Amino acid sequence: MTKHHKYTLQVVWTGDQGSGTSRYDAYSRDHLVRAANKQAIEASSDPAFRGDATRHNPEELFVASLSSCHMLWYLHLCAVNGIVVTGYVDDPIGTMEESAKGSGRFTDVLLRPQVTIGAGGDVKLAERLHEEAHKFCFIANSVNFPVRCEPSTDISTL
Repeated sequence: MTKHHKYTLQVVWTGDQGSGTSRYDAYSRDHLVRAANKQAIEASSDPAFRGDATRHNPEELFVASLSSCHMLWYLHLCAVNGIVVTGYVDDPIGTMEESAKGSGRFTDVLLRPQVTIGAGGDVKLAERLHEEAHKFCFIANSVNFPVRCEPSTDISTL
């Protein structure tokens, strides 16, 4: 039996500076992303598209979704396979191309997780579990471009 999950949220534009969208440069790209019982995310467009550099933009949040989903599956797989993860940091890089007409699309995301496992842990298994996590990742399974992973694994010295 297939299960279906729905994700409901609200996106509210907060960028009316008095004259709405009367001109391309007359409004802010600022908006809020809200979900029930959670803090709102202050967002905007990328500064390259007249956005506020101090707010998250959709492209960053998209790359973060891929990284976060991979991490959560990876941690689950480590837990059920006896790998004790004591640290996990990812510095992902998303590449988007913009066409001459202004549209764009992501062409690649590179995940670069740096994982620390407990003393005596199996480094080879820890690294193989990234491949398994990739197969399960809901977000990676939903995109039409490569999501690559270049992990590094260290053993805790504590």
